[in-house]
Amino acid sequence: MKNIFSTLFVFILFASCKGQNNSVIETIEPKIFAEKLKSCNNPLLIDVRTPEEFAIEHLDNSNNINWNASDFESRVKNFDKSKPVFVYCKVGGRSKQASDKLEALGFSKIYNLQGGIMKWNSSGLGKPSDKIIGMCPQEFGDLLKTDKKIIINFYAKWCEPCKLMEPYILKIQKEMKGKVTIVRLDADENKTLLESMKIDGLPVILMYENSKEVWRNIGFLSEDDFRKHL
Repeated sequence: MKNIFSTLFVFILFASCKGQNNSVIETIEPKIFAEKLKSCNNPLLIDVRTPEEFAIEHLDNSNNINWNASDFESRVKNFDKSKPVFVYCKVGGRSKQASDKLEALGFSKIYNLQGGIMKWNSSGLGKPSDKIIGMCPQEFGDLLKTDKKIIINFYAKWCEPCKLMEPYILKIQKEMKGKVTIVRLDADENKTLLESMKIDGLPVILMYENSKEVWRNIGFLSEDDFRKHL
């Protein structure tokens, strides 16, 4: 009986410790991010994207402090480091780097939005808008009406994996001309289409045959792996 109680005590203690998250940085999904943001009094919310991206859309009451700008550190130093800080970008890469920097500067609690504003929107948390930005779903459907294999590549100018993939995609685009159609679409310039397709990450490769999606990849893809699907 004594052993049973001892085992039970250890189990409860372990479960209790496991339930607590004492790390300075927490990368959390959009709905939890929204809940924590709402529960805080006058929260510090930082959008680390470029001013151009910020102008297109942003979360309410965000401070736009560009992670790639030279004054990022000097601007965040003026904030109260004892308060929780909420950080986001487009898909989560830049906000993760910014969170690491904020931790190094002494901020006590940092919440990083998992998947960035793209996942925020695909989770149904974004503000609905009737404004069409870029290609609409109907135009995209017309694009797929062909007997050729079509590959759609969503990318962004600020996306590092996109930059790494760009040279070989452009090369294959020329090599396969007439056999496979490769269309590259800037994610920032085609926001309506991405939201309608529930795409929440970059880069994206979509393959279509007879207007039907037959394969997709989200995230970095090597040239060898890409060619295996051609």
